[in-house]
Amino acid sequence: MTKIARSPSAVHPVDEILPAQNMIAFGLQHVLSMYAGIVAVPLVLASALGLPSSDVVLIIGASFFMCGVATLIQTLGFGVFGAKLPIVQGTTFASVATMILIGKQAGLPGIFGAVIAGGLFTVLAAPYFSRLLRFFPPVVAGTVITMIGVSLLPVAIKWAGGGVPSLPTFGSPSNLALAGITLLIVLLITRFGHGFVGRVAVLLGLVIGTVIAAAVGKADFSGVANAAWFGFSVPFHFGTPTFALVPVLSMIIVMLVVMVETTADLLAIGEVAGKEVDAKTVANGLRADGLSTALGGIFNAFPFTAFAQNVGLVRFTGIKSRFVVAVAGVILMMLGFLPKLSALVSAIPLPVLGGAGLVLFGSVAAAGIQTLAKVNMADNRNLIIVAISIALGVIPSTVPNFYAQLPDQARLFLDSGITAASLSAILLNILFNLLSTGRERLSSTAEVAAHAPQVGDIH
Repeated sequence: MTKIARSPSAVHPVDEILPAQNMIAFGLQHVLSMYAGIVAVPLVLASALGLPSSDVVLIIGASFFMCGVATLIQTLGFGVFGAKLPIVQGTTFASVATMILIGKQAGLPGIFGAVIAGGLFTVLAAPYFSRLLRFFPPVVAGTVITMIGVSLLPVAIKWAGGGVPSLPTFGSPSNLALAGITLLIVLLITRFGHGFVGRVAVLLGLVIGTVIAAAVGKADFSGVANAAWFGFSVPFHFGTPTFALVPVLSMIIVMLVVMVETTADLLAIGEVAGKEVDAKTVANGLRADGLSTALGGIFNAFPFTAFAQNVGLVRFTGIKSRFVVAVAGVILMMLGFLPKLSALVSAIPLPVLGGAGLVLFGSVAAAGIQTLAKVNMADNRNLIIVAISIALGVIPSTVPNFYAQLPDQARLFLDSGITAASLSAILLNILFNLLSTGRERLSSTAEVAAHAPQVGDIH
């Protein structure tokens, strides 16, 4: 990443503190943009394990609370924990399949024991993993960032259609109209809104879209009335965690995948925010992931990672302050304490969220393309790296059953388009660029040398 020149006394936009009312509005915008991703993991896991509704409510509350804690650790940082970047932390989907398998054999205590162990492993492995940053030159980083956006777009499209394609109402004219109206509202406010109003276009689009949905009977607020005013998930609510070798090793593999994705997200937010991301920053960010994940296992939540959709929001709004995202973390913690408020946020219809998601996720892909613009694409080696990696990355979202007959451990890596594209880009860059010899190596690695962070000691 290239440092942005500024006077020594200037405050970087990442470290800027905005007026309180603006930070609250921008923070709420982050929360509304990612809440569906938080509740999705508990819902999928609960369905697979047949958990009672009371347990589901408790786990969702715990997830909101711990997402807030994880976001504060990542954005504010303390010691060697936290990248101090505008990163929102959320529960990762990469862990779902593994947790379901563990849960069927060892129950929730087995899941949370494996989560704690995986988090501690990440803390210990972070400084070593961060040394791989030199394998993320612009051709790799740009490809991965683009793939993050491309991988998220199908999620927004499904939301716009109504959620699950198998539902009879999926893709109904009313769902598509709500998504289209929300998208149009966001675009119009962005185009004609000035100053603060233009920056909260996504928030206003979600609010106005939800009001319209309520007016036509497409928003259900009954859950708000039924929810309790106050609730909290106490540590080890489901019993003392158990630690067995196979579940722990399985979760460690999951966390290796999470570390790849978090590294990619850190590079993405660094590119968007104009902030250099070096090996020390990556190590601190990964340590924050690990610490939050270990704490999550204690407080009945699941592994955490950086949420890419919020990278898109930073790109779209231009608000780069990590303190805005810290406010989002505080709001998330409040959602964990106040089930009624959580139910209110969850009442936003998926088509409304999908309309806004198209803008946000497309913005992530655009940021990746912007990074790739710095790469010499006239060099066929770089062209091949980008082409093959994106081709492999789109397989999971376009043909979900493509790897269905492969072993579970292989699918853990291949079923994530982001991970597949990351590994492909890294390996192909090593093959085509780093292993070149003589004059060919000098020309092909010039860009890598210019952008690779200088890593000396382990941070």
